[in-house]
Amino acid sequence: MNIVVLVKYVPDAQFDRHLTGDSHTIDRNESILSELDEYALEAALALTDARGGAKGGNVVTALTLGPASAAAAVKKSLQIGATQGLHVSDEALAGSDASATSLALAAAINSLGPVDLVITGMASTDGETSIVPAQLAARLGLAQITFASALEVDGNTVTARRDGDDFSEEIQATLPALVSVTDQANEPRYPNFKGIIAAKKKKVTTVSLADLGLAPSAVGHAGSLTQVTAAAERPARTAGTIITDSGDAGIQLVDFLAAQKLI
Repeated sequence: MNIVVLVKYVPDAQFDRHLTGDSHTIDRNESILSELDEYALEAALALTDARGGAKGGNVVTALTLGPASAAAAVKKSLQIGATQGLHVSDEALAGSDASATSLALAAAINSLGPVDLVITGMASTDGETSIVPAQLAARLGLAQITFASALEVDGNTVTARRDGDDFSEEIQATLPALVSVTDQANEPRYPNFKGIIAAKKKKVTTVSLADLGLAPSAVGHAGSLTQVTAAAERPARTAGTIITDSGDAGIQLVDFLAAQKLI
């Protein structure tokens, strides 16, 4: 199988997030591989492991888009087990929204030749739009299955289970296809010493927009359908209301909840 997994370099959720510059883009100085993308990577590795892994001719390509620092997301993916990496890096990509991002990702995937499956996380942990998988599938002309809680491939058919609040449904599609998986799909593996050493010998290809045949005007702010025109720091959290029990705390609590229209 030839599988492409989208991986993204996102701000670490342990730190506060900040916008930077006149374009109000996210400051990515403290960034890591998106946790949600680790489930997508694990899904791809499980499928290829069951088919003999790299020795069986299976390929898992970790694909990322972003500045030079975003290569760290690919590096960790290789340490976890991906076969090779592809990094789309170009200054013109700065400020790209979901639409422009999916355009560049589609061009990158097409540059790899025939692909059986594209797997993504359910969302990125920075933008959290969840729309890139659908946009990408449309651009590539692939069948799409989103928010899969389980995934398996039998022959030329991919089957996924999607779980709702009180129901589950099974969806099938013919390969090639695109699937986004949730954080319930599996238990991601961690890089081990062997994987870290092996990753140093794995190939990472860096390509520009010109390499993909895209004009700078097709991405970035110029090619985006949405723009952030203004942004402000979130107001500091105010002190809460303290109720002192003088025998009527219950009444005070009810009055407070009623005033907030919570009851």
